[in-house]
Amino acid sequence: MGLQDADASDAGFGSKIRSAILWRSGSQIVAQMLSWVVTLAVIRMLDPADYGLFAMTQVILNFATFLNGYGLVSALVQSETVETHKLRQAFGIMLLLNGGLALAQLAVAPLAAAYYEQPMVADLLRVQALLYLSTPFISIPEAIMGRAMDFRRPALVNLIAAIASAAVALTGALSGWGVWTLVFAPIAGFWVKGIGYVLATGFMPIPSFDFRGTGAMVAYGASLLGGQLFWIVQSQADIFIGGRVLEPHQLGLYAEALFLTQIFVSKFIPPLNDVAFPAYARMQKDPSRIAWSFCKAVRLLLLISCPVYLGMAATAGPLVETLFGAKWRDMAPFVAILALAMPFMTLQVMFAPVSNALGRPGTTARVSAVGAVLMPAAFFIGIRFGAMGLAWAWLCAFPILTLITAQLAGAPMGLRLIDLMRATAPGLGCSLLMAAAVMAVDRLLPPLAAPIRLGILVPAGGLAFLAALMLCARGTLMELVALVVRRAPPVEAPA
Repeated sequence: MGLQDADASDAGFGSKIRSAILWRSGSQIVAQMLSWVVTLAVIRMLDPADYGLFAMTQVILNFATFLNGYGLVSALVQSETVETHKLRQAFGIMLLLNGGLALAQLAVAPLAAAYYEQPMVADLLRVQALLYLSTPFISIPEAIMGRAMDFRRPALVNLIAAIASAAVALTGALSGWGVWTLVFAPIAGFWVKGIGYVLATGFMPIPSFDFRGTGAMVAYGASLLGGQLFWIVQSQADIFIGGRVLEPHQLGLYAEALFLTQIFVSKFIPPLNDVAFPAYARMQKDPSRIAWSFCKAVRLLLLISCPVYLGMAATAGPLVETLFGAKWRDMAPFVAILALAMPFMTLQVMFAPVSNALGRPGTTARVSAVGAVLMPAAFFIGIRFGAMGLAWAWLCAFPILTLITAQLAGAPMGLRLIDLMRATAPGLGCSLLMAAAVMAVDRLLPPLAAPIRLGILVPAGGLAFLAALMLCARGTLMELVALVVRRAPPVEAPA
């Protein structure tokens, strides 16, 4: 294996974390900017019903994801040492698991189409089975680079994969592929990423089917399955329940509103967690250091994410019409409600890498089990009020889930609830002040075209947020600036 594992005792470990964050997040930002430009163009050309059909297939794909063996990758990263033979064994297991998933999806496809009463769903699922076959070529190189805290190479590969996926999506939309555009674009991105990861790490994709000595690795990966299964139930219950009741058009409006409001938590938090997990794993012998680092991460991340979420809620009408076009105007009320739930989701998903790094995947499983009961129950109640009821279910139930998560996952690292509240206060408080200012300006404006209205409200919100930071959270703002621009090693947690 060409890459060397990172060592938490090295003097440059903090700088390595900072470099990893900048490479991982920076590449994600560039890739997402490209993806969003193409996505917005594609959305304008496709219909809400196309996205409704696609959302139905995602329930099946995401449900199968918990069996794709990615827990083995976490086991490889969390392990103290790893050798080439163990990597080949893991690759062999991944090939068997994902080949089986592809065959299983072919068998399930007609049943899913019958459940949704949409024959097209079966054809879409059959083609999407190709996604599983790329997973082994992505996962093992990802573990190698994660252990080395090397995120420069995957950053470059991810950018190339994003370009390939965007090119396919744009070609499909312009060529009239309809919903198939949404199927072929991710397939292209996944396979380009798999080939690129193998080339970037020099990993020889030669499997070993001699599984002697893999007990600990498989046991750790299996211990994550419960949490992953519960998470899938929690995150897919709304589409599963709504897809049976709602028409594709209404489901498409709700699904794309959820996509828009979850952009930050789904696209930017996972890359940061990719860095956080191996970093926390290297610090697992010092829980107090992890707690200190976690609170700092929460403080800085909410300072960035909360103004985005609350800004979406305050400008939902002109935002949707400007980005998606007039035919998506009915999506705005969904965005206004769902955006208010996303700060809680952002905080909640940050706990998983801490629990896993401390060797406590059972904690993640317990948290996910609570979510797997709480969120579907909320959706079953909400669907009685139509698609809008699903949005309200998010806002009512997720703050409760976040509080439970903080209690269960915070205890092993000695995290106090008061410390967590102090960490969230700057970003959330200043964002609330910003949202109030934006709504006040919006009421003063005369009737204007959506792009012009949005063009006034966004700068007004930015100025209001900056003013709130300078008045109420100047220290946190300086901390964020220092993280980006400084060259000296970061200050470590006090003993």
